[in-house]
Amino acid sequence: MQTEEINRALQVLRNGGIILYPTDTIWGIGCDATNELAVNKIKSIKQRAGSKSFVVLMNSTAMVERYTTDVPEIGFELFDVADEPLTLILPGARNLAADIIASDGSVGIRIPKHDTCIALINRLGKPLVSTSANISGMSSPANFREIPESIIRSVDYIIKEGENQKASGKPSSIIKVQAGGVIKIIRE
Repeated sequence: MQTEEINRALQVLRNGGIILYPTDTIWGIGCDATNELAVNKIKSIKQRAGSKSFVVLMNSTAMVERYTTDVPEIGFELFDVADEPLTLILPGARNLAADIIASDGSVGIRIPKHDTCIALINRLGKPLVSTSANISGMSSPANFREIPESIIRSVDYIIKEGENQKASGKPSSIIKVQAGGVIKIIRE
């Protein structure tokens, strides 16, 4: 991982900009998940409907605790035992941009096992939005060459370190964790 690329991406993120970056699942569009204007820019780039929220990447369960309340213990246990990419929809979202939080107060969170993602989150000190680098409703790009030109032109910075690497292309599993520890599998 190139330190200079991370530094440039961080400068963009801190100034409310949008980055294009590789993740553990797909190529993603990202921003500071606490910045409402940046989140709205991503919605515009993706041509996304108003009610659909985004997944947020965090670096640890400690960070999850800072941005949620009342998460049942099973949520933390699921993060601890997951060996494949896992997104948990958790109750009690807080301190995030409003458009990231679903109408029921929940938020989708993933703790990636990807060096670039973790370095960005660690250095930013805040969660990152992670959404596929495509127009809403189109297929998700597993490699850089599959990203639409309109997306590439719309972002403020591209982390090119992963351009020649193929992401898994497989989206994460999604589990909703409800109050009382009730879980519901949304996507395997």
